[in-house]
Amino acid sequence: MYPEFLPDPNPLYRNALREKLERIDMLARRTRIAIPEFYVGSILAVTYSEPHAPGKVNKFVGICIERNGSGLRSSFLLRNIVDNQGIEVCYELYDPAIQKIDCLRLEKRLDSHLRYLRDAPAKYSTFPFDLEPEFLPEGASVPVNDIKVPLNGLPWLEKWERQELKGIIIKGVTFSKKRNAKTKISAKPWEKYDLMKIYRETIPEEEQNEIFNEVYTKLHEIEITKRRLKHKRTFIRPQKTG
Repeated sequence: MYPEFLPDPNPLYRNALREKLERIDMLARRTRIAIPEFYVGSILAVTYSEPHAPGKVNKFVGICIERNGSGLRSSFLLRNIVDNQGIEVCYELYDPAIQKIDCLRLEKRLDSHLRYLRDAPAKYSTFPFDLEPEFLPEGASVPVNDIKVPLNGLPWLEKWERQELKGIIIKGVTFSKKRNAKTKISAKPWEKYDLMKIYRETIPEEEQNEIFNEVYTKLHEIEITKRRLKHKRTFIRPQKTG
């Protein structure tokens, strides 16, 4: 739910003091703006300051196709089709220019990224800007959308057939023997059994528990405050008549 609180596993970018200061700044930012739970595949609406827009505020609605970074450098990428043109906007999660983030549809997908929507029919990336939010029952688990997206014909922006993606369908594309041979050579099925590779690319569970124990109390207080404000009635002073 809070992946950005975990630091970069690369030891070249590790610094305990910087990470602690970043977590303090992130918690302070969360007291100013509600950052909802969302995943790759969720549909978000982001309201942000735009000096050249009418009213100095702009809004973009799109599907989250990727999440990157950690700490204050964490970001997410939204995609939508506007006027038959694919538009993608990358936001930094803790950017002070962001005024509001709404999760219109909370769900997960089968893959860790949805960049292949760039090579898919437009209907899979098209969402109206007036989309009404969908609310899940209290305590319900996050639904997993197991939709499989058919890809357009070649050429593609990336070699999707080599990435072992579960959420795509490749139809009407014939690969030459040379291309199939390259695909088999580039495949590395043994990597999922490489424990040291997995260890180097993740944060140890003991360190994760230590980090979340540090921030959980503050995050819990923020959530309670938001719920109180949400259910708090606004007092409307009665108007005198006669």
